[in-house]
Amino acid sequence: MDSWVNSAEVLGSDLPLELRGTGNRRAVLMRALRDAVRSGRLAPGARLPPYRSLAADLGLARNTVADAYAELVAEGWLAARQGSGTRVAERAVPLARAHRRRTPERAARPVHDLVQGKPDPSAFPRSAWVASARRALTRAPHDAFGPGDPQGRPELREALASYLARVRGVRTSADRIVLCSGAAHALRLLAEVVGGPWAVEAYGLPYHRELLAARGVRTRPVTVDGDGALVRELGRGERAVLLTPAHQFPTGGPLHPERRAAVVDWARATGGLVVEDDYDGEFRYDRQPVGAVQGLDPEHVVLLGSVSKSLSPTLRIGWMVLPERLVDGVVAAKGEREQWSSATEQLTLADFVGSGAYDRQVRRMRQRHRRRRDQLVAALERRAPQVRVSGIAAGLHAVLELPRGTERSVVRAAAWQGLAVEGLAGYLHPAAGAGAGRDGLVVGYATPAEHAYAPALEALCRALPPE
Repeated sequence: MDSWVNSAEVLGSDLPLELRGTGNRRAVLMRALRDAVRSGRLAPGARLPPYRSLAADLGLARNTVADAYAELVAEGWLAARQGSGTRVAERAVPLARAHRRRTPERAARPVHDLVQGKPDPSAFPRSAWVASARRALTRAPHDAFGPGDPQGRPELREALASYLARVRGVRTSADRIVLCSGAAHALRLLAEVVGGPWAVEAYGLPYHRELLAARGVRTRPVTVDGDGALVRELGRGERAVLLTPAHQFPTGGPLHPERRAAVVDWARATGGLVVEDDYDGEFRYDRQPVGAVQGLDPEHVVLLGSVSKSLSPTLRIGWMVLPERLVDGVVAAKGEREQWSSATEQLTLADFVGSGAYDRQVRRMRQRHRRRRDQLVAALERRAPQVRVSGIAAGLHAVLELPRGTERSVVRAAAWQGLAVEGLAGYLHPAAGAGAGRDGLVVGYATPAEHAYAPALEALCRALPPE
């Protein structure tokens, strides 16, 4: 570890910043800046010098200062705003007294949000939803206002059975659908009923792996390539495999037809269960629709879906299309009372689907997301032609492939630009092994409002490494 001392009159002639102590230079600089904020020498809203100027004043590398600024922004000490530089974050409680509080400081809110998985809240079809709610409440039977059925309202289950058969090639009936609050709720219930261990795609949502682990279900990663999961790696030890066949999450691409057939053969031969997360099967742009794997064998495949991407995550309505043998167990695990999604919202969604409003909303959002995706690809072609984009034929995000060893620095540079975006490494299963991962960014293009999308892309391009 380095031990060094450096002093410079920076941040204004009346504020000397002294760097001393052990640790690498970035850590020492971050400690000195935190101390300056705590002591009040740097007041809330005070503007810091550009990182190039501070680097020159202190005799440090520019990347050292840029990384220190980015980490302090992420910690909430500083705030980066496009066009106004970096300033000390505004706080309701002076930092000189903040050490008395036991709760950690929250990170500063980013200016731009390109985190995957979140639709633009302004795109919610309010008028159509209100019209469906009015009709649903007018027609609702009296029992809709009672304790509720843990399987969910029959009106919505009937509507979903018809819709999923037409749009996703699902083979089911209303009595084999159980309503839930989303994919996470469905996985908790299945973990309790099916048990473990499970196989999962090597790239996937860490949250899903964590909630399975919390239910005592151990997961083993299965390699993912351009054709989806390598299902030949499945063995007889797993009770289930969790897949995203319509569009592998997050790397992109549908599961190859031969692998779709092979995973069904595995389930039949072993008695295992295929859990199909159909999280964005409705959003395709440059290819023909890919039907659900569930249609190949309804007795060995569970299909999970929700309206969190197509409408809003606040509705907390999802569904499981189950093999007949699992229905009673899942309903029993769910409990005697419907505690997760409102019966009136279920009735509203039933009308929304049955009236055709849901189809219109999906078409509208598909056009919007395709336009967003095309803007992203065009911006990268102009500003960062060295970056390859993949996973763009469907879904709400793209993967930007980066040179090996650059992902962490690019994520830090994005934070410096006030941009929230995630690295690909965070989605890799921890047991995948050294060398299994690759560097990249997972860029969601659905969240920003229309007026904010172009500035978000500008910030993204500035953060990417040069050719």
